[in-house]
Amino acid sequence: MKRKNLYRLGGLIAAVAALLFGLIQPAQSYASAFFPTQSAGDRGTDVLAIQYLLQAKGKTVPTDGVFGSSTTTAVKEVQQAAGIGVDGIVGPNTWGKLTPQIKEGATGAAVKAVQAELNAKRNAGLTVDGTFNAATTAAVKSFQSHAGIGADGVVGPTTWKNLLWHYEKADFSGSLCDVDPDGNTSASWGTSAAIAELEEAAKRFGATGKGEIPVGDISFEHGGDIGGHASHEVGLDIDLWPVRTDSQQCTGSRITWQSSAYDRAATRELVKALRAAAPGHIRYVWFNDPTLINEGLTSSYAGHDNHLHIRYCEKVHPNSLYTC
Repeated sequence: MKRKNLYRLGGLIAAVAALLFGLIQPAQSYASAFFPTQSAGDRGTDVLAIQYLLQAKGKTVPTDGVFGSSTTTAVKEVQQAAGIGVDGIVGPNTWGKLTPQIKEGATGAAVKAVQAELNAKRNAGLTVDGTFNAATTAAVKSFQSHAGIGADGVVGPTTWKNLLWHYEKADFSGSLCDVDPDGNTSASWGTSAAIAELEEAAKRFGATGKGEIPVGDISFEHGGDIGGHASHEVGLDIDLWPVRTDSQQCTGSRITWQSSAYDRAATRELVKALRAAAPGHIRYVWFNDPTLINEGLTSSYAGHDNHLHIRYCEKVHPNSLYTC
């Protein structure tokens, strides 16, 4: 009897441990991880990683995180040499040609790509110096544990895929402010490109002197269902509040386009900034101001009187609702 009780107790402990491990190690969150397609007009950490990886291939490209003409040209050169489709778009096949397996002791621009990714997506605090040292190994292992994959400190195909796919958190220390109407306090994560393009738009809009941009829900850190939304699950949907005439859209009451406090001219500039910061990578801006709709800046969608819904897109995406 005592032995049976011990077995039962052991089983209970194992079950509790498994539950806790499941909560701490969100491996399920990465079940749909994929290499994120990036192309001309994109910006952000994943583009910066591409530029470092191109440098590792001997290409001369800037490391500015903006997918411009020189990056497109270099990508085509790599594709041509590899004998794969030459389109200048970095999809799974091109990522496979760009991402080497690296580990402690390695040096060079490919290591910088890993360090930059870890800093942006896991706040690793690494020096981006191209030296795969002990600190970089520790950060890689920490990420691998976070992702629920083998924590060996080696950056191979699985680690590259999960690291590149992982979302980034919006930076609210600059021209963005965080508002939370639905109680989703941790829904401030998006794809590398979407976050970078939003932050660039906020920077451009900030120059108008019309205040900060209030950000509602984006996505959770690893995507998935989010309360109060039918979308916002893949890091490419972002809700923003319209601009007020007193520029207090971050602290004042939330308004609609019909409100006397609504600043149409400033909201127009906001939409223009959003589109300019992500050329070719915005599928929709849903907002029901009929004037902006007639100008071709926004589109009508039920329930979007009091916020702008930005849907970013990529040239290739597993969900056709997010293809450009």
